[in-house]
Amino acid sequence: MMIVLGAVLVAAAVVLYVVQPVFSGEKAPLVSLDEEFTEAEARRHLSLVALRDVEYDFATGKIDERDYRRLRDELAREALDALQEVRRSREQAEGRPPPAQDTAADDLEQEIAAYRAALRAGTLCDRCGSANAEVALFCAACGRRLESERGEEAAPAARS
Repeated sequence: MMIVLGAVLVAAAVVLYVVQPVFSGEKAPLVSLDEEFTEAEARRHLSLVALRDVEYDFATGKIDERDYRRLRDELAREALDALQEVRRSREQAEGRPPPAQDTAADDLEQEIAAYRAALRAGTLCDRCGSANAEVALFCAACGRRLESERGEEAAPAARS
């Protein structure tokens, strides 16, 4: 009898552990990046992550302004080139004409602005560098819990 009761208690504990995120109000976006990056998409992503790192280094005083501007300009050019290549390949696959140069530059500026906004909001993933929605608690790309400056990560840690 005690073995059955013990098994029931263990099973109940496992079920509660599995459904706990549903009842705790924690959210995770339903966006998934299961597909592989193309070479151009990977270059664009890496350039944007490097831009983020240069921003960190400049903000913390690790590099001077001259080096910051040079690195930022170089990485922005690399990201823009990669973005244009990504757009060309997508347009070719869909049979549409390639985008104008100005449109690609505007898209890159919007993407950089989104990275900066995510950085300020604390929703830029430390593991993969993906920008997430402001309300996100978990990274849409890799699933890691976002450690924001909003202090939300402290509350669940206290519950554990």
